[in-house]
Amino acid sequence: MKKLVFGSFAAVLALSACGAEEESGNGGAQEGETSTLTVGASNVPHAQILEEAKPLLEEQGIELEIETYQDYILPNQDLESGDLDANYFQHTPYLESQIADHGYDFVSAGGIHIEPIGVYSKEYSSLEELPENATILMSNSVADHGRILAMLEAEGLIALEEGVEKTSAEVDDIVENEKNLQFDTEYEAALLVQMYESGEGDAVLINSNYAIDAGLNPMEDAIALESSDSPYANIIAVQAGDEENENIQALVDVLTSQEIQDFILEEWNGAIVPVEQ
Repeated sequence: MKKLVFGSFAAVLALSACGAEEESGNGGAQEGETSTLTVGASNVPHAQILEEAKPLLEEQGIELEIETYQDYILPNQDLESGDLDANYFQHTPYLESQIADHGYDFVSAGGIHIEPIGVYSKEYSSLEELPENATILMSNSVADHGRILAMLEAEGLIALEEGVEKTSAEVDDIVENEKNLQFDTEYEAALLVQMYESGEGDAVLINSNYAIDAGLNPMEDAIALESSDSPYANIIAVQAGDEENENIQALVDVLTSQEIQDFILEEWNGAIVPVEQ
């Protein structure tokens, strides 16, 4: 990995043997060596899940450092620059869109959990109550548009053009819209909770990580929630080739272990769902 921390005794040995290592070409791990794995994550639930994984990784000699982020842009920039060894905040369609837009050489090392996206409204208690010409606020993340539209189609509010790929569907792909719903897609995902709280729009689509971070309970406060069989699993993203690194594999193994899966289910009571292994 990119960062290694050595115990003081091992450091002395390494310095004293420097010349010998250079001659032999063998700079292998010294006894007492501890690996440091730096992972970028959204505050909720990603960083919380990583905190739970810390002691399990320590048992394997891996010190986990967690860098938290409030947006969806910087974690990939820092992964590309090498400031992070991995990040944990995005689902596969978003990663693919970022690769297409920025040329990142990233891959998924494994899916960990699903955050069902929810519909929230201050005025209406069900989707059926939404009036004609209701305004629906959505994030400007194109990667989320398909999942939102697919959910609204499943709820019977709209119909998408036949044959359209659901994960890449856009508002322009809507062919039936009996209530003439108006979709406003100009907002940063992190701002949607604030807009909901201030009563803007008739309904607001909010990612569960932002909802939970703001004190909302998706299971109770959302008037509709994405199905738990959503394909939008949140992943551990790494630079291509690092998915085979032993520390990355250990991280994924721990995060998909029964202990962490049970923690996710107990902590969020279904609002966050572990990926079935």
